[in-house]
Amino acid sequence: MSNDKYVLYLQKLNSMTTFTSSLPDNLLDDLSEKANELKLPKNKIIENALIIYLEQLDKAAYQKSYKRMAKDEDMVNMAEEGMTDYIDQLNKLDQE
Repeated sequence: MSNDKYVLYLQKLNSMTTFTSSLPDNLLDDLSEKANELKLPKNKIIENALIIYLEQLDKAAYQKSYKRMAKDEDMVNMAEEGMTDYIDQLNKLDQE
C-alpha cells in the first residue's frame, strides 16, 4: 500500500463526528469517576460501551432468528436434510 493510500485509510479509520447528548447526573458522575480511575477520556469509555452494546444487540437478534427458525418445520426439515448429506459426505471420505 502506498503512503498516500495508507494515510487516506487512516483518515477514514479515524474519522469522527461530533455528537451532543445528555445523560442523567448520576450516570455522568459514574462515567467521570471511571474515566479518572482508568485514565481514559469519557468519550472513549462511551465509544467502547456502545460498541459492546451494539454487538450484544446483534447477537440477540441472531439468537432470536435461530429460535424462530427452530419453530419453523420447513427450516428444521431442510437443516436435517443438510446434516444427512453432510454425514454421507463424511462417510465417503472415511471409506477413501
